[in-house]
Amino acid sequence: MSGTIDSILVENRVFEPTADFIAQAAVPGMDAYRALYDEARDDPDGFWARMAREQLLWRKPFTRVLDESDAPFYRWFDDGELNVSENCLDVHLSNGNAEKTALIFEADDGTVQKVSFRQLHARVCRIANGLKSLGYKKGERVIIYLPMSIEAIACMQACARLGLIHSVVFGGFSTKSLHQRIVDVQASLVITADEQMRGGRAIPLKAAVDTALTEEGTDLVRHVLVYRRSGGQVTWHADRDIWLHDIEAGQADTCEPVAVGAEHPLFILYTSGSTGKPKGVQHSSGGYLLWAKLTSQWVFDAKPEDVFWCTADVGWVTGHTYITYGTMAAGLTQIVFEGVPSYPDSGRFWKMIERHKVSIFYTAPTAIRSLIKAASADPAVHPSNYDLSSLRLLGSVGEPINPEAWMWYHENVGGARCPVIDTWWQTETGGHILAPLPGATPLKPGSCTLPLPGISVDVVDESGQSLPDGRGGFLVITRPWPAMIRTVWGDADRYANSYFPPEMQGFYLAGDSAQRDSDGYYWIMGRTDDVLSVSGHRLGGTEIESTLVAHEQVAEAAIVGRPDPVSGEAIVAFIILKGDLPDETQAIAIAGQLRDWVAREVGPIAKPRDIWFGNALPKTRSGKIMRRLLKIVAQGEEVTQDTSTLENPDTLKQFRGAY
Repeated sequence: MSGTIDSILVENRVFEPTADFIAQAAVPGMDAYRALYDEARDDPDGFWARMAREQLLWRKPFTRVLDESDAPFYRWFDDGELNVSENCLDVHLSNGNAEKTALIFEADDGTVQKVSFRQLHARVCRIANGLKSLGYKKGERVIIYLPMSIEAIACMQACARLGLIHSVVFGGFSTKSLHQRIVDVQASLVITADEQMRGGRAIPLKAAVDTALTEEGTDLVRHVLVYRRSGGQVTWHADRDIWLHDIEAGQADTCEPVAVGAEHPLFILYTSGSTGKPKGVQHSSGGYLLWAKLTSQWVFDAKPEDVFWCTADVGWVTGHTYITYGTMAAGLTQIVFEGVPSYPDSGRFWKMIERHKVSIFYTAPTAIRSLIKAASADPAVHPSNYDLSSLRLLGSVGEPINPEAWMWYHENVGGARCPVIDTWWQTETGGHILAPLPGATPLKPGSCTLPLPGISVDVVDESGQSLPDGRGGFLVITRPWPAMIRTVWGDADRYANSYFPPEMQGFYLAGDSAQRDSDGYYWIMGRTDDVLSVSGHRLGGTEIESTLVAHEQVAEAAIVGRPDPVSGEAIVAFIILKGDLPDETQAIAIAGQLRDWVAREVGPIAKPRDIWFGNALPKTRSGKIMRRLLKIVAQGEEVTQDTSTLENPDTLKQFRGAY
């Protein structure tokens, strides 16, 4: 593991919650935050028991809160029983929300479809009854390989209703990735679509399933359900394939939810970007849903009249927690979007906010930075050209947000009136861990601020010893929490060794480097394996990226290291300018300016050795920059890995450098 980080982010801009926001907030003011935080710290069992009883509908009440007897294999509410789908849907049929719009689906071509909670409940029940008619029972595993759609959410909920354990595979993943996951979970059912629509193009999905099922280890799959999304041609296997609409036909609109133990696995989700065998993160039913719902209410300050839009795909944990489960349990009206932010033009997000009167908008820093670049290149798609007055809260998720991107988001999208909620969490944590509460927490651009009530975190060194404020180190969570990963599916040793290594003294090791400032605010510096060691100095790539993005000519930046015989590692910067790709003469001049800028803002030790210029950074379809591939480019080597998960694989070929 890497050591501590020497560099420190300093941010003097602070944005206090407005009096109006505090007055109507779910958690109004820092005193209210501290009261919740102190209650959870001083009596954790009492706090979590109170939350679980107040927030969830239990079929069999629990009597035990936390069982730590087999740490780190923690168990929460384990003698209680509930059903997740019942908590997300049935509760809204009796609390006045039955006719409220649950989902507003906007397709790639702009077509809009709306369903109420009553209609969604009926759809989920019909699918669940269809699955029962095929003989599927509690505990079987289901692979879901669908585009963003009402159908994807309904199928996830139908699995939860029957106690089936789903594993959603992002529709952009390759056949190989799909096959690995089918084999690892030993799936007996696959649910897919003929095609998905993305940026005006039809992308086959069933064809990938067909290929994956010709490979070894897939013999347990009895059926493939197919959602007819585009009407595209598919190869049909009559003994195995069934149209989704056919299993729904004639089914009842009600289906008794199956009660499961609180520790029953709700889903298995594979972490993206891992090497070797995929790592299946297993989440529980009770503890996961509790935290998903609580954080939806606290962090997004959920109100009955809100229209919430999380732009993530349900193939990622963000789409699980803040589309399918947590925000659904909280009763929010939600946008579900099939397309991409740049089609038919880069004003798509702003048009949709205007059209649907979105009040809470939750997206990734990479999307924000790409839209900054688009607005700079084409003033017609600048957010100022759209009516965004319905917005009251903005959120950021996926990776640390640069302070200057935070400011642009705050000023140009939020009109300098909407709090920007920068959230840090992981697939493994199930929900937000570090995040401001919009009616309580003063905001610092670039910081995910403070731990939520019930969460205990620290920054430690290689031996698990707490570090003083201002010192960078390993981010750890020091006490268990209900939504935490339960294990790595089928590999308990990998779970224990990866997340609770002996040197961390029983703490959960997040794998991210962080630092805490003098106000107790946390700053995420990047993955620990992305921390650079330059001439013995530990430098966080996020700080250098933030500095580069603050330069007037830079739209996006990614920092990686390459081996260097003298300094250990050399800093390499991949730069996307706001203007056109520079020619040779311009590139040399701009590279010099950027080096001087970093030297002045961070220090000479942080100056990039090499600067590459391109038109776009390589990103996954969920918006994450693939820095591990940029490392290969930085070393002057050819990328031979599978790049099918990239939104734009050709970007790896267009970089010019190194200047």
